[in-house]
Amino acid sequence: MSSQLISGIQQVGVGVQNVPEAWQWYRRVLGFDVPVFDDKAPAPLMTPYTGGVVQQRHAALALNLAGGGGLEIWSFTSRVSQPASFKMELGDLGINAIRFKAPDVKKAHAWVKSISKEAVGPLVSLPEGEGFWGNDPYGNIYQITSDTSWFQNTGKPVGGVAGVVIGVSDIDKSIPFYTNLLEPLHVVYDKTGVFDDLPTSISGQRYRRVLLRKNFKAEGAFSKLLGNIQIELIQALDRKPKKLFENRFWGDCGFIHLCFDALDLATLKNKIQSKGYPFTVDSESSFGMESAAGRFAYVEDPDGTLIELVETHKLPILKKIGWFLDIQKRKHQKPLPDWMLKTMGLNRVKD
Repeated sequence: MSSQLISGIQQVGVGVQNVPEAWQWYRRVLGFDVPVFDDKAPAPLMTPYTGGVVQQRHAALALNLAGGGGLEIWSFTSRVSQPASFKMELGDLGINAIRFKAPDVKKAHAWVKSISKEAVGPLVSLPEGEGFWGNDPYGNIYQITSDTSWFQNTGKPVGGVAGVVIGVSDIDKSIPFYTNLLEPLHVVYDKTGVFDDLPTSISGQRYRRVLLRKNFKAEGAFSKLLGNIQIELIQALDRKPKKLFENRFWGDCGFIHLCFDALDLATLKNKIQSKGYPFTVDSESSFGMESAAGRFAYVEDPDGTLIELVETHKLPILKKIGWFLDIQKRKHQKPLPDWMLKTMGLNRVKD
């Protein structure tokens, strides 16, 4: 059994109103062109977060095989996915932004500016390197930064998900949650003040920012693909933050959850529940998503931000010939061979 319980960020959920349209944008601009599943079905286990009613949904999980986590692009089909009634500011409670990684941030900046019709901010100096902010067409913001963990050189200017920026009400209460969940974590920086690397719309506001990192370790089937984990916690000090999903459902518009690849969900459940963080949803046995399958669970951080944990049981390697991998028959701590993960690229969707 692996000595670690989480190997990386599997994906971040992105709530939209039209999955094919949104996926095309993330595919064309940011390179998420390898599908794991594309599925329409009810979501019966998520009723605690969908008004007590089983809702129908469309979800597509897409990867960028340069390395990093994927995106689960998600929409209700039984109702219209609802946007927030206010414009998010950094520090509001929930997932504020996704951090994508790039092998060369300057080239990524030039690429995104050339192809995206949405706002792209200037290159800025970050505490740990260089990066920039941008907007997708659906009101979400993202950040592109450098990272040290890569799976392969695909020639793409932008890689997969390296981490997220999460707004919290009290960083000192949030750090123990993420530390217990993801250990070992280390603090890259802990700074308080007014920051000129943040979007100009919030200039002049004071924040406390803590960047936590879990470095890549070659344990877990997908660990070499997923790489490092970056979690930046940001706390607004000059205003009372709003809750991003107040009076809305999980699955509505915005970043709906942060999902980690779990290696031993039963052990992880016992560990974090003993620390006072109960699972709010648990599929308990294997749960199917089109041609993929696994056990999934949800836990909330101290501000109610939803964290998904997925233990993968079956993965499509090459859908065209019906080649699927039964992860449960393998030793969890052993990474999949590079060639096998690269074969998933044969499923690539081209525009």
